[in-house]
Amino acid sequence: MELDIFFEPVTYKIESEPGQTDFNRIGDIITVNEKGKSFPSLENIKLALIGVDEDRMGLKNRGCAAAPGKVRPYLYNLYSHWTTLKIADLGNIKRGHTVEDTYFAVKEVTAYLIKNGIVPIIIGGSQDLTYANYLAYENIGRIINIATVDPLFDLGHDENELNSRSYLSRIILHQPNFLFNYTNLGYQSYFVNQDAIQLMKNLFFDFYRLGDVRKYPEEVEPMVRDADILSFDMSAIRYSDAPGNYYAGPNGFRGEEACRICYYAGMSDKLSSIGFYEFNPGLDPRGQTAHLLAQMIWYFIDGFVNRQGDFPEKDRNSFIRFRVFIDDLNEELIFLKSKKTGRWWIEVPIKNKANERYGRQHQIPCSYNDYRTALRQELPDRWWKMQQKLM
Repeated sequence: MELDIFFEPVTYKIESEPGQTDFNRIGDIITVNEKGKSFPSLENIKLALIGVDEDRMGLKNRGCAAAPGKVRPYLYNLYSHWTTLKIADLGNIKRGHTVEDTYFAVKEVTAYLIKNGIVPIIIGGSQDLTYANYLAYENIGRIINIATVDPLFDLGHDENELNSRSYLSRIILHQPNFLFNYTNLGYQSYFVNQDAIQLMKNLFFDFYRLGDVRKYPEEVEPMVRDADILSFDMSAIRYSDAPGNYYAGPNGFRGEEACRICYYAGMSDKLSSIGFYEFNPGLDPRGQTAHLLAQMIWYFIDGFVNRQGDFPEKDRNSFIRFRVFIDDLNEELIFLKSKKTGRWWIEVPIKNKANERYGRQHQIPCSYNDYRTALRQELPDRWWKMQQKLM
């Protein structure tokens, strides 16, 4: 595939801060699609930055299409701590004649990169681009999990509409459907009606209130580790830390909490694409949100460099098995603990042959607290939800 037909080159300049050295910044190590130069070679590239100039479906937040150009200067000016990592900035995907044209370009580019072992880092644009990212996996033929960091569920009110606040409904209803699980991190109850919560429960999806995620930060890592896609809505961050969004409010994640989530996403061996959406430079005094988003990407890259190749189904010898028998259910739970990282998984047996296509999903990332729950003869919520999905 000739990827260059989808992209516009970018112009960039690294401006040194007083007292700082002029080398070893991301802008020094990244391969950039520059005007007048050939399109970057993807040989040995592991991460690819993609800007998307699209916000026509961004409800009340028009202007977020300009985000990529505002984030790059801050990102390029951050120091690289990775001596061998190869990163490319492919430029901005051209805005299509219609929104559907842009979705097609995002889908094709993302699918190509994932097939070639390159993780796309998408800077939108509005969050409906998550739908285009999802469609890329249809080309690959992979059943996936999606995680979003978002103050609400983006279900919309009409199953036929597609915009930044209804894209999840389109994903759920898309046929053929290859979404196995959806996880929301940080929803705020006063933005979500009871019908939406009941729908999430009926589908056995995972959703966690902002207060719970902040109270138990160690539980965030397994939530993110199970995702193939992470979609980050910048309105999930409180206004005082990230004002560049029409929906930014007084409550939300702190900047350092957002960076931690991105680091966990980078560490996940399963996650194969990430997108950052809804940053509106026109609402961003002094570039505060642009600077934070650049740091979030930096933390994602740092997590990516620290991936350990934790795949229980591929390397059983690198895991310690723990068996816990739940007397009331007459059921044995099997936990796996990585010898390399100390991270935990729990196995859910696939008893129905019709569900064998979900084999990639039956080992669920969990935490030590889930193991302790089982020792108390209580069934971990993660295990129960997965069992319901596989019945």
